[in-house]
Amino acid sequence: MADTKREIERKYELPVRPAGGDEGSLPAGGRALLPDLTKVRAVSAVTARGVTELDAVYHDTSDLRLTADSLTLRRRTGGADEGWHLKFPVGDGVRDEIQAPLSDTLPDELAALVRSRVRGTRLIPVVRLRTSRATSLLVDKAGRTLAEVALDTVHAERLPAGSGAGARTADWTEIEVELADDGDPALLDAVEKVLRKAGVRPASAASKLARALAETAPPTTSHKAAKTPERAPVTAGDHVLAYLREQAGAIVSYDAAVRRDLPDSVHQLRVATRRMRSAFRTYKKVLDRDASRPIGAELQWLAGELGVDRDQEVLAERLTERVGAHDTTLLLGPVHARLRIWDAEGRTDARAGTLAVLDSARYLRLLDSMEALLADPPLLDGAGRKPAKALPRAIVKDYERLAGRVEHALTLAPGEERDLALHDARKAAKRARYAADAAVPALGKPAKRFSKRMKAVQSVLGDHQDSVVARDALRDLAIKAHAAGESAFTWGLLYGEEEARAADRERELPRVWRKSADPKLRAALGRL
Repeated sequence: MADTKREIERKYELPVRPAGGDEGSLPAGGRALLPDLTKVRAVSAVTARGVTELDAVYHDTSDLRLTADSLTLRRRTGGADEGWHLKFPVGDGVRDEIQAPLSDTLPDELAALVRSRVRGTRLIPVVRLRTSRATSLLVDKAGRTLAEVALDTVHAERLPAGSGAGARTADWTEIEVELADDGDPALLDAVEKVLRKAGVRPASAASKLARALAETAPPTTSHKAAKTPERAPVTAGDHVLAYLREQAGAIVSYDAAVRRDLPDSVHQLRVATRRMRSAFRTYKKVLDRDASRPIGAELQWLAGELGVDRDQEVLAERLTERVGAHDTTLLLGPVHARLRIWDAEGRTDARAGTLAVLDSARYLRLLDSMEALLADPPLLDGAGRKPAKALPRAIVKDYERLAGRVEHALTLAPGEERDLALHDARKAAKRARYAADAAVPALGKPAKRFSKRMKAVQSVLGDHQDSVVARDALRDLAIKAHAAGESAFTWGLLYGEEEARAADRERELPRVWRKSADPKLRAALGRL
């Protein structure tokens, strides 16, 4: 079973590797290389914990896909946490480490977390690091651990399977300072100040693996672990492709977040699929629709499959909030218990379905297709035009499409037909908003203001649609409660409140729409 640990740490490098000792071992008196860290406020003592021998083999694809995304995957022996470790970047100096027990082969749960990046490519050993780690604890007056300081003497070996050449090695000594759980990050700043005064500098490499790859790269090849920076977008095609690559990257990244069941991850993955599909349709004069249409269809399938999980999450939050807003005198029967059971059953089924989709061959083929399209994009003549000419025209077309749907919905009488028409308008509002978002880097404030107005329309229509869905769920809950001999009063009360909320949104829409349909805004966008 995998466990997750959040690391907040900083790395430092020493000017030269200390002399003495065997290859890969800590030199005698190595701890003396550390400055006096009791000078750090709040640190009362530095307690030596001894030396540990660590042996780690890092795995990646032959083209270093994990390293390019700042992920590290290793199998390490030695130390209290020996086993398989997969690290995801969270922020500067912050990583989530997923740990699994030691085994000869990569555990399935870790393999799943890298599948969106690796797909059918084989993972191979690329680097072996043997480290002698002298550990000390920084403790306060009460004896509580504030941070762990490790003086690491590292011997790195490039493995033939990962280099295409004979083994190359590198050696260095570095310092790691890792904050204790629930520690104050300000402590790291204070420690760094003392280290800098002693001549110790922050490490130039983000990780041991990155340094090992750089220092053991064959001399006839360049190290390509880092992604090659994209040139600044110039043409309309440049901007559209940059946006599409951003969405493709988000899909790949949020895959692992969904598997880890992180908050809002399903929603963000679904949004990325919709944004990408929307861009294909909006900017059809930039990118050939004959090539993008099949991928768009698969993105629609993926968003639909993810929708089951996401809709359950949103609906459960909405109903829980509505129940919690009422005095207990209006909660007749086991309302909370029935809602929890309904939510648990729905989420279990929805999550199982989501994971099955992410493990499917169809999904992996979609990722391959996206990558292939963006590697060799089928650009049309419109791709070479100036962004200020090509992009506003596409946005205005999406706006006109939305206008037609809103105006049609407002002519209908309240009821099921109007609900469906408003839902169609909501989808059109999303498309217009996404179109503007894609153009913000090129068009600036006019596109940003336009996106904000479209979001306002989308929010009103979204709340209306959520009310429609909630009423269906409340009716089902009332039926189940009645069948079980429970009072259905509370569910009926909530149903009526949702009806009133939907009516409020319908009355609000004309005002929000008039503001969003400001002709001055459209003119500003059109003048670009």
